[in-house]
Amino acid sequence: MLRQRVITGVTLALAFLAAVSLLHLEALALIFGAVAAAGAWEWSGLSGIKSLAVKVVYTLIYISLLALTWAALAIGESPSPDVFQPWLGTACFFWSVVMLMVESYPGTAWIWRSRVSRAVFGWFILTTTWLSTIFLLTLPSGTLLLILMVLAVALADIGAYFAGRRWGRHKLAVRVSPGKTWEGFWGGVASVVSLTLIIAYVLPQQMSHLSLVTLVLLGLAVAGASVLGDLTVSMVKRESGVKDSGTLLPGHGGLLDRIDGLCAAAPVFGLGLLLAGY
Repeated sequence: MLRQRVITGVTLALAFLAAVSLLHLEALALIFGAVAAAGAWEWSGLSGIKSLAVKVVYTLIYISLLALTWAALAIGESPSPDVFQPWLGTACFFWSVVMLMVESYPGTAWIWRSRVSRAVFGWFILTTTWLSTIFLLTLPSGTLLLILMVLAVALADIGAYFAGRRWGRHKLAVRVSPGKTWEGFWGGVASVVSLTLIIAYVLPQQMSHLSLVTLVLLGLAVAGASVLGDLTVSMVKRESGVKDSGTLLPGHGGLLDRIDGLCAAAPVFGLGLLLAGY
């Protein structure tokens, strides 16, 4: 299983790097939109939708939301960062509320038990994730920023996995995801902070907009948000009665099982850059 996970992970990483290195914003928006639409398809199942026709309708509505967002914000015309700020702020506020829901689970289970709530939350989460990645690409050195964010989320996951296996004793959120521990969480955080220090040393010119303290704070925010995204999808899967969001990725389960951390980290990272004056 580990071998299959590594093969799938490396393949996805190479495809991602090739795409962001070779393609323009419009093409990347389309590709990321297709990935997000696949996530919406999986989320329809997590929402309790069984009918194939209704799943198709759910996914088509999501695709329409992406098209409306692109047109309403005139993203193809290189809008200023101020256009994105209200959306990023709303997404971060949403995740702040979700953090409280995760912390108080299963007291908040009645919210997630509603199929309508899960369906609407899925549309919002995946739309703001897509929008946040597009926003990063509109910034100076946007491709680098996007790659670093994805790398940070991956390191948070990898660091948490190995630290949790080696030292994990104290449960992080036993009612939501029994396998996660505080030791794993801090292992992920340490991995991301190490990455930020390396970035500050290796890429001083590209990161000249940001101080070392700001970089570390952004790294901490991304690491924490990625864990929150993971826990949220785990909570949704628990209420849906499934182990994985799907079977799209061999060795990993569903697509949402791989991008759950990005869903929360992307808007947090984007808003953090804006507030830092990047």
